[in-house]
Formats: sequence, C-alpha cells, structure tokens
Amino acid sequence: MIELRGLTKRYGDRVAVDDLTCGIEAGRVTGFLGPNGAGKSTTMRMILGLDRPTAGSALVGGRRYQDLRHPLREVGALLDARAVHPARSARAHLLSMARSNGIAASRVDEVLETVGLTGAAGRRAGSFSLGMGQRLGIAGALLGDPGVLMFDEPVNGLDPDGVRWVRELVRSLAAEGRTVFVSSHLMSEMQLTADRLVVIGKGRLIADAPLQEVIAGSSLTAVRVRSPHAADLCEWLVSAGLDVRRPAENELIVTGGTIERVGDIAHQAGARLHELSPREASLEQAYQELTASSREYDASVPVLTTPETRV
Repeated sequence: MIELRGLTKRYGDRVAVDDLTCGIEAGRVTGFLGPNGAGKSTTMRMILGLDRPTAGSALVGGRRYQDLRHPLREVGALLDARAVHPARSARAHLLSMARSNGIAASRVDEVLETVGLTGAAGRRAGSFSLGMGQRLGIAGALLGDPGVLMFDEPVNGLDPDGVRWVRELVRSLAAEGRTVFVSSHLMSEMQLTADRLVVIGKGRLIADAPLQEVIAGSSLTAVRVRSPHAADLCEWLVSAGLDVRRPAENELIVTGGTIERVGDIAHQAGARLHELSPREASLEQAYQELTASSREYDASVPVLTTPETRV
C-alpha cells in the first residue's frame, strides 16, 4: 500500500503538491488523473524519494522509500522510459539493475520475455522506438517482482495491441494482490483499466473514489424513461427533487437519481413504462467536469476554415 499524508511540495512561491492525503490500496488498479501541471509526476517522484517533500510524507508499506532495504524488490516504477544509457543493450541495462539489487540474472530473461523484447535484447537501447522503450521501462519495473508498481503514462508510444497488453498486464498484477498506481491522460483507456481513481488539480485532491462513483457523479449521467404517462411521472420525479428534461412527448431524461430510484417512483406513480435505461457519462466527460476549474493551460478550440472561407 502507498500512503500519502499531507504531502506538500513547494518550489519557491509555486505549490506543486498541496496537502495531498490518500491511500493507494493493494489488489486494485488505481488511476492517477489530473491536468498538465497538476502535480502528478512530482507526487510520484516524492513517493520514490527522488524529490523531498516540503511537508507531509509518502510511505510504501508504512516506510519511506529511502528506508526500504531492497527497494527494487518492493517497488517497481516506470517514470521516464528515456532514462536508459543509449549505448547499453536492453539486456545489459536490466542486468546492471539486477546486480545492483541482488536479483538473479535469470530474472532478466524472464522479464524480457514478459514484455516481448527477447528478440531485441542485444540491441542498443538508444535505437529503440518510443514504444520499445516503454516496454523496456516496464521490464525494469517488473524486475524485482515487487508488490508495489507505479507507471507514469505506460501506454505512451504503444500501438493498439501494446495498449491492450499493458491494460491486461496491470490488471493481472492487481489481481495477484499487488498495489498498482497508474498515471495517464488517455481517459478511454483508464476507464477500461482502473478500479479506483485519484484526481488532482493544481496540486490538490479533487476526487478519491471508485471509478463508477466518479462517473456517476457527472451531471451527464442520467436515466432515460419512455412512458405514455410521461407528463404525470415528470411531476412525481420533480417533487422527489430530481432534475427532469422532456425532449419528446413520451420521453424523460432524469438526472440526480439512480435507475432504481426512478423505477421506484414510477411504480409509486402507477406509470406504465416502455423504457427505463441508464445513460452513463464517459470518464472523459466526468473528468472534464471535475477539473474544469483546475486547468493551468486552457486554450481555446481552433476554428477550422475551408479554402473558400479562409482569408
């Protein structure tokens, strides 16, 4: 487990991480989300002892990273796939990591096979594509067979097959009881991968909840109702404190309540239903709502013009 307790990091007058408190538990994939500049990478660096907190603490299994006796066997991390000596082969890079951490050399070939780089083990890391570099970084994180794994943008540069492979890998690691903490800007992929989300903005915690709870909290999550008694049912729903739109004569879009609650109210009203179905927001939509006031960079959307209208 990873515990963040009042974690704070200041660089002069700028606050990168602001009193962040949360726990990343074992046995699930926890997604780490936030706009650019939100403090995600700084948080991960403090967990790994690469940056010193201004205040608070980041603990792994109840201890600071620098106090771990065999850190690579307890925590595996991929923060920057480019942090490899370009002249070293993939195998030589992993072998040096293994030797410095008391890990058997045979483990190197095991992780190379796991990430699909066996055939490229003798190639210089500097010749690797971005996707191959990501796979090598993941191999390094897996090398010590640790119980805690942290990945910062692990699917960056991977093709669709590689993205699916990472998704299946991290879910399988969590299923084995490991703590898996993943940062990504790909909302569609995170929606398929994460069990729980930690969302920050401007260094502060915005949400720490199960994925479905975050999505359900979006104003775009609703219940669609079709009924020949839509007008009467609308009055019942509004009196129950729910928000209701009536886009068509026999159709209602209800927000602020679960599908079970809407169904119970319809039953109480004696309304016959032709449809009662959820309209779930996407994680991207829920995320945009959560972080709307926390974006450091918020450019306007460009307007595309045709050759006929271009000045």
